Amino acid sequence: MDEVAQARTAVTEAIRGITPARLKHAMNAHLLRASMIPGVLALLSASVVSGDAEEPTLSNRAAGVQLIYDGLRLTRALVHDEPWEGPDPTVEDDLDVLAADVLVAEGFHLLSHTEAADKAVETVREFGTEQTELRSGGTTARSLEANVFELAVIAGATATGSETPLSLRQYVVGLAHSHGAPPLPAAPEGLPDGIEEAMNRVGGHATGEEPMRTPSATDT
Repeated sequence: MDEVAQARTAVTEAIRGITPARLKHAMNAHLLRASMIPGVLALLSASVVSGDAEEPTLSNRAAGVQLIYDGLRLTRALVHDEPWEGPDPTVEDDLDVLAADVLVAEGFHLLSHTEAADKAVETVREFGTEQTELRSGGTTARSLEANVFELAVIAGATATGSETPLSLRQYVVGLAHSHGAPPLPAAPEGLPDGIEEAMNRVGGHATGEEPMRTPSATDT
Protein backbone atom coordinates (compact mmCIF):
# COMPACT_ATOMS: atom_id res chain seq x y z
CA MET A 1 0.00 0.00 0.00
CA ASP A 2 1.66 3.21 -1.23
CA GLU A 3 -0.13 5.28 1.40
CA VAL A 4 1.88 3.66 4.20
CA ALA A 5 5.17 4.79 2.70
CA GLN A 6 3.70 8.21 1.92
CA ALA A 7 2.51 8.68 5.49
CA ARG A 8 5.85 7.58 6.95
CA THR A 9 7.76 9.90 4.63
CA ALA A 10 5.44 12.77 5.55
CA VAL A 11 6.01 12.45 9.30
CA THR A 12 9.77 12.07 8.81
CA GLU A 13 9.84 15.29 6.77
CA ALA A 14 7.65 17.07 9.31
CA ILE A 15 10.20 16.66 12.12
CA ARG A 16 13.31 17.09 9.99
CA GLY A 17 14.10 20.47 11.54
CA ILE A 18 13.68 19.40 15.18
CA THR A 19 16.64 20.13 17.43
CA PRO A 20 18.57 19.03 19.38
CA ALA A 21 19.50 15.90 17.46
CA ARG A 22 18.95 13.67 20.48
CA LEU A 23 15.33 14.75 20.74
CA LYS A 24 14.74 14.21 17.02
CA HIS A 25 16.29 10.76 17.34
CA ALA A 26 13.90 9.91 20.18
CA MET A 27 10.93 11.11 18.15
CA ASN A 28 12.03 9.15 15.09
CA ALA A 29 12.45 6.03 17.21
CA HIS A 30 8.84 6.24 18.40
CA LEU A 31 7.54 6.96 14.90
CA LEU A 32 9.37 3.95 13.48
CA ARG A 33 7.47 1.72 15.91
CA ALA A 34 4.12 3.40 15.24
CA SER A 35 1.20 2.15 13.21
CA MET A 36 0.65 4.43 10.22
CA ILE A 37 -3.10 3.74 10.13
CA PRO A 38 -4.11 7.33 11.10
CA GLY A 39 -1.98 8.86 8.36
CA VAL A 40 -3.14 6.29 5.82
CA LEU A 41 -6.80 7.03 6.60
CA ALA A 42 -6.18 10.73 6.01
CA LEU A 43 -4.65 9.99 2.61
CA LEU A 44 -7.38 7.54 1.59
CA SER A 45 -10.21 9.84 2.63
CA ALA A 46 -9.15 12.45 0.10
CA SER A 47 -9.86 10.00 -2.71
CA VAL A 48 -13.49 9.34 -1.79
CA VAL A 49 -14.82 12.90 -2.07
CA SER A 50 -14.94 15.29 -5.00
CA GLY A 51 -12.11 17.70 -5.67
CA ASP A 52 -8.34 17.40 -5.82
CA ALA A 53 -5.85 17.78 -3.00
CA GLU A 54 -2.50 19.27 -3.96
CA GLU A 55 0.82 18.15 -2.59
CA PRO A 56 2.22 18.87 -0.10
CA THR A 57 -1.15 19.87 1.37
CA LEU A 58 -2.47 16.35 1.78
CA SER A 59 0.81 14.88 3.03
CA ASN A 60 1.11 17.67 5.59
CA ARG A 61 -2.39 16.94 6.86
CA ALA A 62 -1.67 13.21 7.08
CA ALA A 63 1.53 14.00 8.98
CA GLY A 64 -0.34 16.30 11.36
CA VAL A 65 -2.85 13.59 12.22
CA GLN A 66 -0.13 10.98 12.65
CA LEU A 67 2.02 13.20 14.86
CA ILE A 68 -0.87 14.09 17.15
CA TYR A 69 -1.77 10.43 17.50
CA ASP A 70 1.77 9.30 18.23
CA GLY A 71 2.32 12.06 20.75
CA LEU A 72 -0.86 11.18 22.62
CA ARG A 73 -0.18 7.47 22.28
CA LEU A 74 3.23 7.96 23.89
CA THR A 75 1.69 10.14 26.59
CA ARG A 76 -0.84 7.39 27.34
CA ALA A 77 1.95 4.84 27.70
CA LEU A 78 3.86 7.13 30.07
CA VAL A 79 0.75 7.83 32.16
CA HIS A 80 0.02 4.15 32.66
CA ASP A 81 3.63 3.07 33.19
CA GLU A 82 5.32 6.04 34.84
CA PRO A 83 9.09 5.58 34.43
CA TRP A 84 9.88 7.80 37.43
CA GLU A 85 8.29 5.32 39.80
CA GLY A 86 11.08 2.82 39.14
CA PRO A 87 14.41 2.76 40.99
CA ASP A 88 16.48 4.16 38.12
CA PRO A 89 14.78 6.90 36.07
CA THR A 90 16.93 7.96 33.11
CA VAL A 91 17.46 10.91 30.83
CA GLU A 92 15.71 8.86 28.12
CA ASP A 93 12.57 8.89 30.26
CA ASP A 94 12.63 12.69 30.30
CA LEU A 95 13.25 12.71 26.55
CA ASP A 96 10.17 10.56 26.02
CA VAL A 97 8.01 13.11 27.84
CA LEU A 98 9.46 15.94 25.78
CA ALA A 99 9.12 13.91 22.58
CA ALA A 100 5.43 13.30 23.28
CA ASP A 101 4.80 17.02 23.80
CA VAL A 102 6.70 18.05 20.67
CA LEU A 103 4.99 15.42 18.51
CA VAL A 104 1.58 16.80 19.47
CA ALA A 105 2.75 20.40 19.04
CA GLU A 106 4.13 19.71 15.57
CA GLY A 107 0.91 17.97 14.60
CA PHE A 108 -1.12 20.96 15.78
CA HIS A 109 1.10 23.27 13.79
CA LEU A 110 0.36 21.35 10.57
CA LEU A 111 -3.41 21.33 11.18
CA SER A 112 -3.83 24.72 12.84
CA HIS A 113 -5.15 26.58 9.80
CA THR A 114 -7.16 23.73 8.32
CA GLU A 115 -10.75 22.59 8.64
CA ALA A 116 -9.50 19.85 10.99
CA ALA A 117 -8.21 22.27 13.63
CA ASP A 118 -11.30 22.20 15.83
CA LYS A 119 -11.40 18.40 15.79
CA ALA A 120 -7.70 18.30 16.71
CA VAL A 121 -8.41 20.43 19.79
CA GLU A 122 -11.41 18.26 20.67
CA THR A 123 -9.28 15.11 20.33
CA VAL A 124 -6.68 16.35 22.79
CA ARG A 125 -9.29 17.58 25.26
CA GLU A 126 -11.19 14.29 25.20
CA PHE A 127 -7.92 12.43 25.62
CA GLY A 128 -7.18 14.38 28.79
CA THR A 129 -10.68 13.74 30.14
CA GLU A 130 -10.42 10.05 29.30
CA GLN A 131 -7.10 9.63 31.09
CA THR A 132 -8.38 11.45 34.17
CA GLU A 133 -11.47 9.22 34.29
CA LEU A 134 -9.46 6.03 33.80
CA ARG A 135 -7.01 6.93 36.57
CA SER A 136 -9.94 7.49 38.94
CA GLY A 137 -11.50 4.14 38.07
CA GLY A 138 -14.09 5.39 35.63
CA THR A 139 -14.70 4.57 31.98
CA THR A 140 -15.22 6.61 28.85
CA ALA A 141 -17.20 5.96 25.69
CA ARG A 142 -14.73 7.48 23.23
CA SER A 143 -11.22 6.17 22.72
CA LEU A 144 -8.20 8.07 21.47
CA GLU A 145 -8.19 5.93 18.34
CA ALA A 146 -11.83 6.72 17.55
CA ASN A 147 -11.20 10.45 17.79
CA VAL A 148 -7.99 10.27 15.77
CA PHE A 149 -9.58 8.18 13.01
CA GLU A 150 -12.36 10.75 12.72
CA LEU A 151 -9.76 13.54 12.74
CA ALA A 152 -7.97 11.73 9.91
CA VAL A 153 -10.96 11.65 7.57
CA ILE A 154 -11.82 15.27 8.31
CA ALA A 155 -8.25 16.33 7.56
CA GLY A 156 -8.08 14.28 4.37
CA ALA A 157 -11.52 14.93 2.92
CA THR A 158 -11.43 18.69 3.47
CA ALA A 159 -8.01 18.90 1.78
CA THR A 160 -9.91 18.56 -1.49
CA GLY A 161 -12.18 21.52 -0.73
CA SER A 162 -15.09 19.18 0.03
CA GLU A 163 -17.04 18.47 3.19
CA THR A 164 -16.67 15.31 5.26
CA PRO A 165 -19.60 12.89 4.88
CA LEU A 166 -21.10 11.87 8.22
CA SER A 167 -21.23 8.26 7.02
CA LEU A 168 -17.47 8.26 6.48
CA ARG A 169 -16.86 9.64 9.97
CA GLN A 170 -19.13 6.99 11.46
CA TYR A 171 -17.42 4.24 9.47
CA VAL A 172 -13.92 5.02 10.75
CA VAL A 173 -15.12 5.41 14.35
CA GLY A 174 -16.54 1.89 14.07
CA LEU A 175 -13.27 0.76 12.55
CA ALA A 176 -11.36 2.16 15.53
CA HIS A 177 -13.60 0.34 18.01
CA SER A 178 -13.18 -2.92 16.06
CA HIS A 179 -9.46 -2.96 16.87
CA GLY A 180 -10.09 -3.46 20.57
CA ALA A 181 -7.43 -2.55 23.09
CA PRO A 182 -4.37 -0.62 21.86
CA PRO A 183 -1.80 -0.66 20.41
CA LEU A 184 -2.97 -0.38 16.83
CA PRO A 185 -1.62 -3.02 14.47
CA ALA A 186 0.67 -2.02 11.65
CA ALA A 187 -0.71 -0.78 8.35
CA PRO A 188 -1.76 -2.15 5.96
CA GLU A 189 -2.15 -5.41 7.91
CA GLY A 190 -4.36 -3.70 10.47
CA LEU A 191 -6.79 -2.40 7.87
CA PRO A 192 -9.68 -4.43 6.44
CA ASP A 193 -9.31 -5.94 2.99
CA GLY A 194 -10.85 -3.59 0.47
CA ILE A 195 -10.62 -0.56 2.77
CA GLU A 196 -10.48 1.83 -0.19
CA GLU A 197 -13.63 0.35 -1.74
CA ALA A 198 -15.41 0.43 1.62
CA MET A 199 -14.55 4.09 2.18
CA ASN A 200 -15.69 4.92 -1.32
CA ARG A 201 -18.95 3.09 -0.72
CA VAL A 202 -19.80 4.82 2.54
CA GLY A 203 -18.31 8.21 1.83
CA GLY A 204 -18.55 8.71 -1.91
CA HIS A 205 -21.08 11.06 -3.47
CA ALA A 206 -22.86 8.07 -5.00
CA THR A 207 -24.52 7.55 -1.60
CA GLY A 208 -26.54 10.72 -2.09
CA GLU A 209 -25.90 11.67 1.52
CA GLU A 210 -25.85 15.28 2.61
CA PRO A 211 -22.32 15.79 3.99
CA MET A 212 -21.69 17.13 7.46
CA ARG A 213 -20.41 20.70 7.55
CA THR A 214 -16.95 20.96 9.11
CA PRO A 215 -16.19 24.62 9.86
CA SER A 216 -12.77 26.01 9.01
CA ALA A 217 -10.58 27.45 11.72
CA THR A 218 -10.54 30.64 9.66
CA ASP A 219 -14.34 30.96 9.50
CA THR A 220 -15.75 33.95 11.33
